[in-house]
Amino acid sequence: MVNTTLSFVQNMGGGFIIVLLLFSLAYFVLWVYCLVDAIRSNFKDQNMKLIWVLILLFAHGLGPIAYLILGKGSKTT
Repeated sequence: MVNTTLSFVQNMGGGFIIVLLLFSLAYFVLWVYCLVDAIRSNFKDQNMKLIWVLILLFAHGLGPIAYLILGKGSKTT
């Protein structure tokens, strides 16, 4: 079973698939971090919490990156 799986991965361009899986895992971890941070944080305006959670849920491609760049400025310290 392991041999057939390994040969399947090699035939599909095993290196590419492994890199794709690693990037997918890293992106998922980043997304979860941003979502948990947005839920736990206090914002200057409480509506911003809801807005950031919705952005993170529905804008998968750019949501976490936008949150890391723009979201930190709207939090209370």
